[in-house]
Amino acid sequence: MPVNPALETLMLVFSPDEDGVPRDRCLFLGAEPHPALSEWSDIVGWQPLKPKADAWERAGFERIDHLGDRKFPLAIFLPGKSRDETLAGFAIARDALVPGGRIVTALPNTSGAARFEKEFAKATGEVESIQKHKCRAFHAVHGDSWNETLFDEWRALAIPRAIDGSPFVTTAGVFSEGRIDPGSKLLADHLPASIRGKVADLGAGWGYLSDCVLRRCPDVERVDLFEADARALACARSNLADHPSRDLGFHWHDVTTGVPGGFDAVVMNPPFHSGQAEDVGLGRSFLATAAAALRRGGRLFLVANRQLPYESVLTELGFAHRSPAGNETYKLIFADKR
Repeated sequence: MPVNPALETLMLVFSPDEDGVPRDRCLFLGAEPHPALSEWSDIVGWQPLKPKADAWERAGFERIDHLGDRKFPLAIFLPGKSRDETLAGFAIARDALVPGGRIVTALPNTSGAARFEKEFAKATGEVESIQKHKCRAFHAVHGDSWNETLFDEWRALAIPRAIDGSPFVTTAGVFSEGRIDPGSKLLADHLPASIRGKVADLGAGWGYLSDCVLRRCPDVERVDLFEADARALACARSNLADHPSRDLGFHWHDVTTGVPGGFDAVVMNPPFHSGQAEDVGLGRSFLATAAAALRRGGRLFLVANRQLPYESVLTELGFAHRSPAGNETYKLIFADKR
């Protein structure tokens, strides 16, 4: 996995040219491995995204799922793309600090690094900054002048919130945060009630499609949700709590690595971005996983952006497919495994 340019910029903070910022006992939020980190004697990482969490552990670093009450003299933070996720992350990092501890963070310029540095400075006062690799790293040491009221506001952004007009909750940083994704809704509106047996929801997010399957399809025996974002999966558990009598499986899992087989149906709204770049190969991997997971005669129900060339991939994988509906942005593809 190539090193994140924001991480490369962040690591410059700890170079001798930057007066050797201390690196004793560190918490890494949004942890990603870097060769220089192998020299650090005491670092633990929190990473909600399964592929990155696996990469962190393969590199030999300790990973934690929950921060608990542990405190650190240093918290480093690589934010995702969401504004609320970034601001909430500042508060989480602040809560993990011992008095006098330091927060170090970095973002790409295209993700609003300069804007977030200004927000960070509102809460911390004096901030030191480095710019390189089209990214910006900035850091501050905890002191009495920190604006705890602002940190309180940011801390609240990490609390799961209800989507207006719906029974669903989401949390900062997950896909379709704060709204029902229009592509998923298009698929949900057209799912047939005849779906039956064992169903897999690949890239299940916070559980919207699974909820639709459970409400609409009385002959479904079990739904297994496979989702790479642990935060979204936690929301899915809450969102599907109204189905206590149904057989459900929640799996923190990288779908591109495959899933167990034997499913009668698969539903999915496959991702097609890696970071900020479009990655058609990611969607193709989801299709290959679905093909391997379905029994012969199994049914695939997916939604995709209109420009994505999934039909030819499905033909190669042995599916007969059709498009029952669509609009100017999305297309539905229903397919049967021959």
